[in-house]
Amino acid sequence: MKNQLNYLLLFISLLLISCFNNQEKNYENTSEIPVSREMTAELTSPPNVPTPVGRRKAKKLIVKMEILEKEGEMTDGVRYVYWTFGGTVPGSFIRTRIGDEVEFHLQNHPDNKLPHNIDLHAVTGPGGGAESSFVAPGHEKVFSFKTLNPGLYVYHCATAPVGMHIANGMYGLILVEPEGGLPIVDKEYYIMQGDFYTKGANGERGLQPFDMQKAVDEKADYVVFNGKVGSLTGDNAITAKVGETVRLFVGNGGPGLVSSFHVIGEIFDKVHIEGGNKINENVQTTLIPAGGAALVEFKVDVPGTFILVDHSIFRAFNKGALGMLKVEGEEDKKIYSGEIRDDIYLPEGPGLQEMPTTNEIVESKIPAKNFDEQMKFGKQVYMQTCFACHQSEGQGVPNAFPPLAKSDYLNADVNRAIGVVLHGLTGEITVNGEKYNSVMTRQMLSSEEIANVLTYVYNSWGNSEKVINTDMVEKVKNKK
Repeated sequence: MKNQLNYLLLFISLLLISCFNNQEKNYENTSEIPVSREMTAELTSPPNVPTPVGRRKAKKLIVKMEILEKEGEMTDGVRYVYWTFGGTVPGSFIRTRIGDEVEFHLQNHPDNKLPHNIDLHAVTGPGGGAESSFVAPGHEKVFSFKTLNPGLYVYHCATAPVGMHIANGMYGLILVEPEGGLPIVDKEYYIMQGDFYTKGANGERGLQPFDMQKAVDEKADYVVFNGKVGSLTGDNAITAKVGETVRLFVGNGGPGLVSSFHVIGEIFDKVHIEGGNKINENVQTTLIPAGGAALVEFKVDVPGTFILVDHSIFRAFNKGALGMLKVEGEEDKKIYSGEIRDDIYLPEGPGLQEMPTTNEIVESKIPAKNFDEQMKFGKQVYMQTCFACHQSEGQGVPNAFPPLAKSDYLNADVNRAIGVVLHGLTGEITVNGEKYNSVMTRQMLSSEEIANVLTYVYNSWGNSEKVINTDMVEKVKNKK
């Protein structure tokens, strides 16, 4: 009898808990979900995201967002005045749940020069909040909204000219989680693509102003993740361990270009298409429109560096839309063997191949002032031009592209190295005792860029520490 009573009490308790946890499901409209108490929203800078909402109840959520106009670095030697939400591009990540009542405080720093506002795609209301939030420097606007639809949404400035405000970095993501939260994963990251338009060409150094005509023509000088070239590479790379599940909140601020988001060497197990409820599975590349977003999820099964790109591929390797996911852990040869052997392949055919050439090379208007600047600018050129074949630490690709680290071939003859960059190289060479027979095309670099990148290579990874100048490059270039 006592056991039966205990079972009955347990059953009643479970029933009450179930009713308690599901009480919000009884509301026909999400607008009727009540809020309990007040809390201040946790805001994070990219690539970090706030703590998942889990099973918390709907709250009155206080969001305080400061607008800052600030100078930053687009890439080494290239400065740009960004307009930002929260001091970063993209702006701070906002994490809510369905039924929250968001009280939004938009603060325009008194040192700013322009008025701004905010349009949140998660808002049901005029202008997505833009009509209620137009704020002058030194002022704060407050408005509120109810989160009615779960999903991942873009927010951006909508002050005229709207395209200019977005192009200068005024965009970010707001997540509205469903009741009970999203499924738990091991790692979550925040990535947002944007296209930038500068008066100077890609890589032209100095403080670069915004170019409206290029923006109208959608001729972007930079297409980048998280506001700058290299924001997710090297020491800034996102990380995971073998066996972990990864969720990426990926947005596209635009303003002009769509994104073909891809992780080289991975397949997305799940994609929440355009940030909504519909899930696609086993996806290689997902299209993210300007002003749109997607959630991608996958499990990492093998170690290595996985490259994040916009698969409109010249944007990745020439304009900056490239990041890294570094995965540590044990190898699994059943999933990926690595190289098994290197065979000779000699195809036959009548076609003759020639190295591509052009004389359209623009010298930089702002030369490096000293060795430190040469190293900075040289690293920039290396990451844009040489990284894919020779890798981040100059290790090369076994049996395909020779190493630059501790390279006897490189260190033996500086003029030969300059000539290779100037004119390209075909045929068999021996580097550190290993034979390589691949093709290096002529690199479309100015004399200064060649001097800088070779100085960077010679002063990295155990090489001979030679310093190359433009006169040395010109001497090789003009040699008959």
